[in-house]
Amino acid sequence: MLHHQALIDYVDQQFRQYYDDESGLNRRNIVDNRVHCCLYFISPYGHGLRQIDVQTMRKLHNKVNIVPLIAKADILTKQELKAMKDRVMDEIEQHKIRIYEFPDCDSDEDEDFKQQDRELKASIPFAVVGCNTVVEAGGKKIRGRAYPWGIVEVDNPSHCDFVRLRQMLISTHMQDLKDVTSDVHYENYRAAHIRTQLSTATRERTKLKRDSGANQETVVETEKLLEEKDAEIQRMQAMLAKMQAQLQSQGQGQAQKQVNGLGKL
Repeated sequence: MLHHQALIDYVDQQFRQYYDDESGLNRRNIVDNRVHCCLYFISPYGHGLRQIDVQTMRKLHNKVNIVPLIAKADILTKQELKAMKDRVMDEIEQHKIRIYEFPDCDSDEDEDFKQQDRELKASIPFAVVGCNTVVEAGGKKIRGRAYPWGIVEVDNPSHCDFVRLRQMLISTHMQDLKDVTSDVHYENYRAAHIRTQLSTATRERTKLKRDSGANQETVVETEKLLEEKDAEIQRMQAMLAKMQAQLQSQGQGQAQKQVNGLGKL
């Protein structure tokens, strides 16, 4: 299996489960297990993105919100880390990889929030340090990694971007991540899924019509099945038209490109 296929299959599986639940009778108690964010860890040992990173992110960026992270950032000096961040962002742009785009602040937000938003955007890709231990520093117990030359504090913004990442995911942007998933990525999946169903129903109808002349005894039954297939095709075409209208009204240009060709079936 390709290295990215398991990730794609999992994201699609959650979309499919949500689609089935949404199409069922009990729509009030749907559990939303769709993947709203993919934290993509980038190795600090290289000089930017590896080929496998480019391939994987390009396969995922139409399905999920990608937030790039530089792992084990404590092995890099501040100068090395800045160069690494600049290189990664240049390569993301060069390879036309779409990562999660932070929404602009409202004009009426206070200056502290605007400054916070600027710091978040400037931190991409987030540099993080993993830790599952508590160490003592200055009489305080902190989460960090102890080295002979000092301690790396996970919750210290001057040491790594973990606090900013946590803030983005929990406090400020989780709802926007969910909205983008629902309005763009899920609608892309839903449109593609309906396209597949529509193509299958059309092929089955053609086969039924072709086979109906082979045995005259089944003509009446076949005509009934053809009527059912016609109704199914009309229902899916109506769903597709409604979806296209919604996407257009929402101004989701990228999602619209994915759906435009479906009406030709």
